[in-house]
Amino acid sequence: MRVLVLYAHPVETSFNAALHKMIVEHLTAEGHEVDDCDLYAEDFDPRLTRAERMAYHDAPGNIEPVRGYVERLRKAEGLVLCFPVWNYGYPAILKGFFDRVFLPGVSFRLVEGKVRPTLDNIRKVVAVTSYGGSRLRAFLVGDPPRKLVQRLLRASVKPGASVSYLAHYSMNLSTPQSRDRFMAKVARRMETF
Repeated sequence: MRVLVLYAHPVETSFNAALHKMIVEHLTAEGHEVDDCDLYAEDFDPRLTRAERMAYHDAPGNIEPVRGYVERLRKAEGLVLCFPVWNYGYPAILKGFFDRVFLPGVSFRLVEGKVRPTLDNIRKVVAVTSYGGSRLRAFLVGDPPRKLVQRLLRASVKPGASVSYLAHYSMNLSTPQSRDRFMAKVARRMETF
């Protein structure tokens, strides 16, 4: 399977960096073709420009500023997101990727004012993330990243696609043992991707 890995963390010594490395290694070892998209290393610009917003609904011309990323997304059969949750949301660079790349004509089309998904090429989605706070705190604020993956992203890919959300909560109180357990959980999921 061709798997696009979207990675969003600026620090190469972070727990997320270790997760990212392990994800790519396990997917590759299982025989998948991995397109490793490190948004920071690629210096992805998350800012939607005025011109892009003005042309937002003008498919297919709207993809020109991000054509390379759109092509990578369209070639993918699987999608793995690896990111930290900051302030109960995506890092700005990942949010900007969704804003600039998940465009009309790419991830959806409008039919009589209703959204229809168009990423039928993606059959599996896994999000791997970490939260500074507890699961309870995330729940109390509505856990937006989890909902966006399990609801919005699920609605953009092939109907019936497998969608998983793996989260290590309470990173502020984590231990080597809790991190190792989570790494093992993610490794098992990548081995069965």
